[in-house]
Amino acid sequence: MPTLTLVTEIHAPIERCFDLCRDLDVHTRTLPHTRERLVGAKTGGLAELGDVLTFEATHLGVRQRLSSRITEFDRPVLFADEALSGAFQSLRHVHTFTSVGGVTLMRDNLTWKSPLGPLGVLADALFLKRYMLRFLVTRNRNLKAIIEGADNP
Repeated sequence: MPTLTLVTEIHAPIERCFDLCRDLDVHTRTLPHTRERLVGAKTGGLAELGDVLTFEATHLGVRQRLSSRITEFDRPVLFADEALSGAFQSLRHVHTFTSVGGVTLMRDNLTWKSPLGPLGVLADALFLKRYMLRFLVTRNRNLKAIIEGADNP
């Protein structure tokens, strides 16, 4: 299964980073290129343990509906979400936060299994792993700007 790890340094307190990372309104602002929006029962506020989140977004030119559940939660150091439905056979995203001298290190570990057996493995190698990395880098760059910005919640 492909795995990506990305560490983002954010100049803000760990609690602010953790809460804005799970803020659903902020989440949709970090991904304007996917036109992501919440369509499930929970459409705003902060993601909490057990929440099921359903998004519509455009990925690779296809409008998709994706659902995940928050399966682990330990404020302000960790939360994890796992796909319930969507394009992947499985997907797990673990967000961890560490405070080091007033700077927060936000670590994303993203692991997935593509559908379609050998075709999915080929898609991972040819383009999907690169696409997922760009997706995370873009999201984290925008999230960092929001967290560190002066005009934030």
